[in-house]
Amino acid sequence: MSVVVVSDSSSCLRPEERKQWNIRVVPLHVLVDGRNLRDGIDAIPYDIHDRPKATTAGATPAELADTYRQALIDSGGDGVVAVHLSAALSSTYSTAVTAAREFGPSVRVINARSAAMGVGFVAIAAARCAASGGDIATVDAAARSALSRTHVFLVVHRLENLRRSGRIRTGASWLGTALSLKPLLCLDIDGRLVLDQRIRTVTRAHEAMVDRVAELVGENAAEVVVHHVDNHDAADALGAALTQRLPQLSSLRVADMGPLLSVHIGAGAVGVAIQIAARSG
Repeated sequence: MSVVVVSDSSSCLRPEERKQWNIRVVPLHVLVDGRNLRDGIDAIPYDIHDRPKATTAGATPAELADTYRQALIDSGGDGVVAVHLSAALSSTYSTAVTAAREFGPSVRVINARSAAMGVGFVAIAAARCAASGGDIATVDAAARSALSRTHVFLVVHRLENLRRSGRIRTGASWLGTALSLKPLLCLDIDGRLVLDQRIRTVTRAHEAMVDRVAELVGENAAEVVVHHVDNHDAADALGAALTQRLPQLSSLRVADMGPLLSVHIGAGAVGVAIQIAARSG
């Protein structure tokens, strides 16, 4: 058998990726109109990002423990490595740590310090190592190595969703001029959503995002996913700009942000998740 990797639905992994790498995904929750909907399982309104009373919740202890238990059985006792959404953005990581205590060292939990495909990239890095025969310590190390090579940038059309959900600090000094800003945001080393650059227009913010991605990638190979919330045209244009700027990219695709994250960032948002290839040798 081999180590099994678990993640959560914030990771935006495609069904074929989950199947290829045998990654188990725990659903997070979207709460709207008195209903508790499981991301990736239940039908969620297409306009969830425009519903002011919609909110989200992390995975429950029972959901996590049940998934870990079955994954551990399926691993034949080789172990489980769980990669979850940034602890700065969700309670899922802290709940996962508690749930994993039942299984001792056989289940290791990693704070991806990221979101969307930033989480997915780390989970896939771990699963690739598991597929090649790595033991639990090696798979854990592969996931942690991927953390520093994974980056996420985001441009939102409005800050109200983030402000309402508490994903940005209401006391941040730059919020005072938010009405005239289309800021470029990023996830920092601790997985917090912070200001990267103050920018006045969406067009310039997208250009700045391309510049930042190019700066980080340099001449290295990298995988990129361009995410969006009901803004496919802008995401396509951003993807084309990145492909032209970085011809050495090993892959680039455009993908919906998914309902869970859309609730917090609102319509029109465009983001980029990057994983820079590990240097050989």
